[in-house]
Amino acid sequence: MGARSAADYGKVAVVYGGYSAEREISLVSGESVHKALLSAGVDAYKVDPKVDGLAAITDQGFDRVWNALHGRGGEDGVIQGFLELHQIPYTGSGVMASAIAMDKLRTKLLWSAQGLPVAKHKMVSTGSLSLVEADKLLAEVNGCVMVKPIHEGSSVGMARADTAESLQQAVAKAQQFDQEIMLEEWINGEEFTVAVLNGKALPSIRVETPHTFYDFNAKYSSNQTEYHCPSGLSSDDEQALARLSEKAFAALGCFGWGRVDFMRDSKTGDWLLLEVNTVPGMTQSSLVPKAAKVSGISFEELVLKVLDTSFERTPILGSQLEVN
Repeated sequence: MGARSAADYGKVAVVYGGYSAEREISLVSGESVHKALLSAGVDAYKVDPKVDGLAAITDQGFDRVWNALHGRGGEDGVIQGFLELHQIPYTGSGVMASAIAMDKLRTKLLWSAQGLPVAKHKMVSTGSLSLVEADKLLAEVNGCVMVKPIHEGSSVGMARADTAESLQQAVAKAQQFDQEIMLEEWINGEEFTVAVLNGKALPSIRVETPHTFYDFNAKYSSNQTEYHCPSGLSSDDEQALARLSEKAFAALGCFGWGRVDFMRDSKTGDWLLLEVNTVPGMTQSSLVPKAAKVSGISFEELVLKVLDTSFERTPILGSQLEVN
């Protein structure tokens, strides 16, 4: 536990579940985090906003929050703003970085402005897409795209499209989840992910799946998805990817912990940034714990290191606001 004793953390709320499309995964993450905190002797309790209401966080005298809410409401600045308003310390990124990282378009724009590598993309707003429009869009993004709702995580609503008809269908499906849809150039190559803890990259993980891409089922249901950590990169490539991960994380103003996802173009060898997850999965089999384990950090130690981040942020509202 390092310099802190269990008593130093006070009464801790593990906020999990929530209302997003990633609710079921968040429930599992929260259970795992709560169990680890109890094992470490921390006075920890589970709070599900969908079941208990947000008032449970403010009314029960919690000293800090371990945020295990995935997706909307948890990773987009909403819960962060609520906690800032009530001056309750919490784990991970703040309001601004959470909101930006949850928005795939604004994330790309910020990265591009700082010279960081991203894939070519086009945007589609809500509304039906004609075959003529679909065909034109495909031609502008090299004939094959990944269709993404820009405010969802865990590959929710995503699909590959390489014909006007399949693009029409994929966009219609994605619009069930979002009003803004990104068409990202399809990248042939391997997928990597890098966990960042307190500004430093952990060992990279190479993801291998027999699916067309690393979709929701490949992440949470398939027993054929393989995770390689160490990833098999050369020492130079590993260092380069670590530095790029740290830059990408810092570029969005992210804080404490998170995960940066990449593709590596098989033709050019170039790294292309996909997104940042500011509240990654925290089950015993999730990717951040895998990378931490290779670094010699147990699951329980990782949970406590993340909780430590709740001590280190300066509250947006300082100590001048009185909350009734």
